Parts: sequence; C-alpha cells; structure tokens
Amino acid sequence: MLLHRQPDLTVVMDNVNKAHNLSAIIRSCDGVGVGEIHAVSYRKSIYTEQKAAAGASKWVTMNMYPDIETVYRKLSEKGMQILVATNREGCRDFRSVDYTIPTALVVGAEWDGISEEAIKGANHAIMVPMLGMGESLNVSVATAVILFEAQRQRGEKGIYSKPRLDQECFERMLFEFAYPRLSKELREKGAPYPPLDEQGGLFDYSPLRSQLMPARSC
Repeated sequence: MLLHRQPDLTVVMDNVNKAHNLSAIIRSCDGVGVGEIHAVSYRKSIYTEQKAAAGASKWVTMNMYPDIETVYRKLSEKGMQILVATNREGCRDFRSVDYTIPTALVVGAEWDGISEEAIKGANHAIMVPMLGMGESLNVSVATAVILFEAQRQRGEKGIYSKPRLDQECFERMLFEFAYPRLSKELREKGAPYPPLDEQGGLFDYSPLRSQLMPARSC
C-alpha cells in the first residue's frame, strides 16, 4: 500500500457532512493511493461528522480546517493545481485535465454544492458530463469517478511503478501501520521507533516490552 501512495494527489471536502459520503470518499482515496486529504467545515455539526469520519479512518489521514483559504494556501505552497468539481456552465470535462501533475480535487457539500470561495480560488472547474435528467452525481460517486481517471492517467505514465514517499516517511508510516498500539505508546513516551527488518518485523521486541509495559503485582 505504501509503495503506491501518491503524496501529490489529494482531495478537499468543502463542507461535505453526510457520514456515508465521507466514508465512501475516504475509501475511494485509499483505493487510488491518496493517503492525506482535507476537510473544511463552517458549522459545528459538519465538523462533528468530519471528525468522526477522520477517527474511523485507519489508512487515510484527514486534516480539518475552518475555511477554504487556509487549505488553498497550503496546497499552493506544495505546487498543486486546484480543481473544483461542479456542474456550472463552462466547466471542463474532467477527462480533459492532466492529473499526472500535483493535483488537489475539491468537492462540495451535498445540498449547497461547491462554495463561491472554493471556485474563485481554484485553477480550473471540472464536471462529469450527465446525459440523463439528473444534474449531477452524488458527491462520493463523482469523487470516485474523477479519482479513478487520475489513477488511470498516472498508471499509464508509470507513476505507480516506483515509491513516491521519501524513505523517512515510508519507514515511519510502515511502523505505525504495522504496530499501531506500540507506536502510540512510543509517541506518548517520546521514544524513537525501533528499526524493522526486511519483512517489516521488529528485530528485537523484548527491550521495548519491559520498557513500555508496567509491571504487574501478583
């Protein structure tokens, strides 16, 4: 999983608040190698739903923000193109965009859609063409459709064929995913992670066991 992570591909959820949509978007992100996503909330109820979704996600990190400007500033500093998914007139077909460059996909709330602030700060507005009576897809479905187009383009260019994470980040995440309870204990104590062998196993766990686990009385 870590060998296919795409640190320069991400999703921004602009006030998406329904639990099933949040979960579906996170699952799609994991499926295409997105390991870090972002969520903006302007109401306490939305924040609560997003926080619950973030806590339930084991494989994808979700960062939360009070406004879209903060997220855009962070993404721009990383050199990412920002794409907003909407169905307004004049939008580009989502398949005409180059996703092999650093990209952030912004999707909007279920009822209100994408915010004006999100649209104004983006590089491009894209849409999934609709041929029926419905004006747009469900937000989680639209996100999945666009993300898998990004995966297709990146796959054709061989971007998934080599690790994208730097070595330090790769080793840290490998340890935390392989040993979640132990890594939590080490972080709480401010202790460094021990090295792993080539199979991702601990070389010697016994010193850590005696250091971290409190002695029990008879």
